[in-house]
Amino acid sequence: MIRLGWLVAVLLLVGGCGTEVATDAAPRRTPDGDAAVATPTPGPTPKPTLPPTKCPPSGGAITVGPVDPALGHRAVTVKLTNCGSKTLVVDGYPEVAVLNARRGKFELIVARGSSYMATDPGPTTIRLARGKSVLASVAWSNTVTYGDNQSGAYFAISWRKGVSPVIWPEYVDIGTTGKITLTAWNPKPA
Repeated sequence: MIRLGWLVAVLLLVGGCGTEVATDAAPRRTPDGDAAVATPTPGPTPKPTLPPTKCPPSGGAITVGPVDPALGHRAVTVKLTNCGSKTLVVDGYPEVAVLNARRGKFELIVARGSSYMATDPGPTTIRLARGKSVLASVAWSNTVTYGDNQSGAYFAISWRKGVSPVIWPEYVDIGTTGKITLTAWNPKPA
């Protein structure tokens, strides 16, 4: 029994060796000069890149979710929220363009319908009360076959024709397909 106690004590002592935590910080001496203490150096604070959140004059605020990847296919969910004081009448599909880093527009085929990533419910007229939201999906494939591989840096999205678009930063790796697919606005995810 005593041997077991000694064995446990030795294992605890050995197990405690080498438990120093690595840091990127340079050690500094304490005022008494006896011990070194690491002080972490703060990194740069990231600047926000998302569009402002104030309500636009049209009364419809657009937000874009993160990219959902699957087997070479990609999709983002676009959310339209009525932030204005009047009911919005939403029908059809969002207006979407892909922009390069200089905000120049890509020449793309913009299809409406279902894709590998989302099922299109089809266009319907929706009366969107204040504070309520609808969703749409923007999908693409990053297939690379022949020609120049294209990658966008932004989406330009408006909830209907004639409304100023929101420029939303997003990496859009459309490969050589030259096509995005949109679903219609819908109260439920596609």
